[in-house]
This record gives sequence, C-alpha cells and structure tokens, in this order.
Amino acid sequence: MSFIIPFLVAFFLLPFTQKFLQTAERLPEWDNRIKYARFIAFGLLGVQVVTSFDYISPPVFFFLLLLVAIPSYLLKDKVANARLMFWMIVPLGIIFLIDNLFEFWTPKFHNTHDGFFEASKGIALTASFVLALMARNQQKELNKQRLKLAKEEENNRILEAKKLDLEYQVAERTAELTQQKEELQHALEHLKETQEQLIQSEKLASLGELTAGIAHEIQNPLNFVNNFSEVSVELLEELKEERGKAKEKRDEELEEEILGDIIQNLQKINHHGKRAASIVTGMLQHSRVSSGKKELADLNSLTDEYLRLSYHGLRAKDKSFNAQIVTDFDPNVPKLEVIPQDLGRVLLNLINNAFYAVHKKKQEISESAQSDLPTATNYEPTVWVTTKKVDSEIHISVRDNGTGIPEEVQSKIFQPFFTTKPTGQGTGLGLSLAYDIVTKGHGGEIEVESVEGGGTTFVVKLPI
Repeated sequence: MSFIIPFLVAFFLLPFTQKFLQTAERLPEWDNRIKYARFIAFGLLGVQVVTSFDYISPPVFFFLLLLVAIPSYLLKDKVANARLMFWMIVPLGIIFLIDNLFEFWTPKFHNTHDGFFEASKGIALTASFVLALMARNQQKELNKQRLKLAKEEENNRILEAKKLDLEYQVAERTAELTQQKEELQHALEHLKETQEQLIQSEKLASLGELTAGIAHEIQNPLNFVNNFSEVSVELLEELKEERGKAKEKRDEELEEEILGDIIQNLQKINHHGKRAASIVTGMLQHSRVSSGKKELADLNSLTDEYLRLSYHGLRAKDKSFNAQIVTDFDPNVPKLEVIPQDLGRVLLNLINNAFYAVHKKKQEISESAQSDLPTATNYEPTVWVTTKKVDSEIHISVRDNGTGIPEEVQSKIFQPFFTTKPTGQGTGLGLSLAYDIVTKGHGGEIEVESVEGGGTTFVVKLPI
C-alpha cells in the first residue's frame, strides 16, 4: 500500500472527524488520542518514505480508520450523523483489508485480478467521499438549524425579556393609574363636599335676602295689631267709664257702638296676627331643610308672597333701589302639589335676578347720564310676574326690562357655578338649583328668553 492513502487519512479524515463529531466537547479523551495518533502516523509514514519499507502503511492506515470508527460508534446515538460516519469508515476498511490480505497471501491471484481490486478500492473511496460530503452537508444543515434554533431562542429570550419589561411597565402604570384614580376619587369627594357647602351657602344667602323682606313684611301686620290693640284698650276704658255711671245716665247706644268697634278691632287684630304668623311660617319653611314631601299650595299666593319678600329684602339692603312691579295672577290656577320651600327658592332666585338686572341697568343709565353720553332718560325699571293656566300646565313667568343676557352665554346659565354677575356677587348656583328643583323635583321645565339690553323672561312650567 502506498503511503499516500494513510497520509490523506491522517491529514484530512482525522481533523474532519474531530470537527464533525466535536470530539473535543463530547469525547475529550478520544480527541487527545486522535491528535497523538496523527503525529505518530506522520512519523511512521516519514520513516517509510526514507527507508522504502512498504509494510508500514497498511497498519497505520487501519489504525487510523479504527480511531475514526470508534468515536463514530460511541456517538451514534448522540450525534445525528455519527452513524453515517461509521458506515462510511467500515466498508472502506473491509475492502482495503481484503485487498491487503489477498496481496499478502496470494500475490499471483491478486496480480491477476488487480483491476478488480483497484476498482473495488476506487468505488469504496468514492462511496466514502460521497458519504463524507453527505455527512458534511447534513452537518451544515444541522448547524444552520442549530443557529436558527439558537437565534429563535435568543429572539424568544429577548421577547420574554421585553414581555417581562412590558409587564413591569404595565404593572407600574397600573399602580400609577390606581393612585391617580384614588386621588381623583378623593378630589371628587372633596368637590362634592365643597359643592354641598356652596349649595348650603346659596340657601343661606337666599335666607339672608329674605330676612330683611320678612322684617319689613311682618312690621305692617304688627303695626296694625299694636294700633288696634291700643284703640281697643281706649274703647274698653271708655266702656268701663260709661258702665260706671248711674243707670239713668248711661248711654246704651254708645255702649253698643263701643262693643261693635271692639269686636271689629279684635277681628282685625286676629287677621293681621294670622298674617304675621303666615309670614313667619313661610320663612321657617324656606329656612329648614326640604323634606321632599309635596303638599297642596296656592301658587298665586306663594308667588305673591315671595315677590314682596324679594322686593322688600332688596329695599332693606339698598334704600336707593326702586322698581315698578306688575302682577297678573290667573284666578283659574288650581292648587298644585309642590314642595313649597323648594319652589319658593326658585321664585325668590328668579325674582331677585330680575330686580338685580333692572337695578343694574338703572345704574348704568345714571352713570352714562353723568358722563354726558346719550342715554334713554325715560327708563322705568319694571318687573312683571304672572301666573297662567295653559292646557295641562301652570306657567309662572318672571320678566324684566333689565340688562338682558348675552346670546353666547344663554346656554350656560343653568350650569353649576356659572354666573354673569361680578366676582363676589354670585355663587353661580342659584339658577342651577332652580333648574334641578323644577325639572327633577317637580317634573317641569324652565325656559329663558333674553335680549341683551332689552330684558329677560324666565318661564317655569309645572304639570298639573
């Protein structure tokens, strides 16, 4: 055997086997043996070249094939192509072994059939080369798959890391949103508390406006009571004096006349006492927290009472305030089940606003007159308050010829905290409360029509 074949095995096949089977990682002991075997093989083959001793190549060749076959066999169940590597080595070794045996034992027969043996070795070498290429290609494909899997694993690891990061961000954001929700909830509760306080302040403000009007209203009946009681005392003294005279000197007609006057005075005292009691009762109803219970009420009387209370209340605060009041109460308006103190607040707010508008316009005209600007000097502040039965509704109208409401803000006047009054002169809750009382509390409607500079009309519509 020529030294070229074992040399090629040592030079090419052994490194290919080490790389292909990855013996350094999987079989480190056999990897070292293959390394040492290569050096020994190169040394022995070098001796053969120098000495021309032909019997060194065959054992070196078969020894090297054995070094390739054993790791392939050991790794046949662990490495996908190790079995293919094994079957690449075994046929090649068998054919070369047969060739060498025949050449050694029957040289004549071997020489006679030399072509057959050479062809067999060529086929074995070709088959081994093809199997090596197949194994190499499969190894490349496996490496690609490994790289692909490694890349996928890396991508999965990156995605998992991103997923964990996103989950952390989501958890962090959720915690922030939860905290913001709690803060907003606290802010909303605080806002509700503040709103309740402002609503109560609005009620107290309307109660304060009523107080002056109540004082003025109650003063009239009390004056009548005092006056008639004093006159009645004088009449009683006169009657007592007449009764003290002798019977023949007594004037019975005068006594009867005095008694009639006393009875008439007492009736008037009773009438005005009831009037004062009615005013006090109305104030108590207005000041106390609404029970929410509806009761039959005369809307004409209720409207008239709050109209006078509003007017006298404003007069008590500002002696310069004056306005003409025009009323038209429909006698056909039936009694209606309402919450008197709530509806009273609505009427008081609307009437107060009307008086405020006409008073403000009067002041603006007066200021313009003082500044020599052209003004309408014949302006007369007037508020019209009417009630009317229209089909199945009762309409309570409050109209003024005051400053009016700009068109662009008319849609906002029923919103909470919106006010057209200067800062400090309105909470912005009056019309909002009035709207809620009429619509939610009484199932009615409240409409507004206004012309800037020409006046405003509010109409409260209550279903019968």
